[in-house]
Amino acid sequence: MTENTPTAALSAAGVSIWLDDLSRERINSGGLARLIAERNVVGVTTNPTIFATALAKGEAYDAQVAELAAAGKTVTEAVFEITTDDVANASDIFRPVYDATGGKDGRVSIEVEPGLAHDAAGTIAQAKELWAKVNRPNAMIKIPATIAGLEAIAETIGAGISVNVTLIFSLERHREVINAYLTGLEKAKAAGIDLSTINSVASFFVSRVDTEIDKRLEAIGTPEALALKSKAGIANARLAYQVFEQAFESERAAVLLEAGANRQRPLWASTGVKDPKLPDTLYVTELTVNDVVNTMPEKTLEATFDHGVIAGDQVTNHYDDANAVLDALDAQGVSYVEVTELLEKEGVEKFIVSWNELLDTVAAALESAKTGATK
Repeated sequence: MTENTPTAALSAAGVSIWLDDLSRERINSGGLARLIAERNVVGVTTNPTIFATALAKGEAYDAQVAELAAAGKTVTEAVFEITTDDVANASDIFRPVYDATGGKDGRVSIEVEPGLAHDAAGTIAQAKELWAKVNRPNAMIKIPATIAGLEAIAETIGAGISVNVTLIFSLERHREVINAYLTGLEKAKAAGIDLSTINSVASFFVSRVDTEIDKRLEAIGTPEALALKSKAGIANARLAYQVFEQAFESERAAVLLEAGANRQRPLWASTGVKDPKLPDTLYVTELTVNDVVNTMPEKTLEATFDHGVIAGDQVTNHYDDANAVLDALDAQGVSYVEVTELLEKEGVEKFIVSWNELLDTVAAALESAKTGATK
């Protein structure tokens, strides 16, 4: 790995850098391997939007699409085959990282269908199906932190499957996610599963919180309201880290950790800056702290590598400030509960739209393959 760079400094500060992007072209070209070697990248996350974009571009998927079309596969079956193949191949590239870190990193995430977000049984069934199909110990199944998702997380962890919990926006939901993880570990322990083989991250979204709250602050328009712009996302994430610290210092967690369990690390998601007036590394440098993941779009990764200023722990000494920001927002009439509930609802809806776009993209590709047309 590259030394004496901002990404190396970030890694040394205890932050695992994961790339929020995956495509077959990136895998086949060696681009993913280069990011591991040159940008300190130690994991990958993906979602339906990323897969749809990858499939719509280039020719990397053409041969497999032609095979799937010839075999008469449905669109859903084709999506399953294509996405799991990419995740399995990426997992193989990251396997040395997984081995070197004792399973902590080298992880590649794949998502259950977003339409199952409120269907616990359906999520559990598909999580097991994806896990079996990818068949790599360093895979992770992404499950959204909806109410139904909490039940699915506990059952999936209980089956010995590693989980990336996604779409967490509120501190209360983060506590519930950790509870679901601990419940799952207790189930796994009772079933005789080696707890050290189970890993999980809690994906706490950052920039989307600022986007929604800043819109409301601008509508209020007072100097006091405007002074709070672009502060909520970081404050919320910092307090999520405090929730993580407290939860894993509990007696309940201690019993599981003693039995070999891993802590469920916070993962900073949605770390690309949406407001062009903000520093492009804001959600990286201001959330540097030990034992977290930051999953970055490539643009943010490159900005961090180029000019990120990594100044050690920027989280644990800011809990009072963070609470003050949330109190000030409440005083301005911005409802934290309303915002976080809206963001979860919108997050699920956006992924459903993306999933449908992915289905449409694959349907068109299959049809083109059948008719011999080119893209």
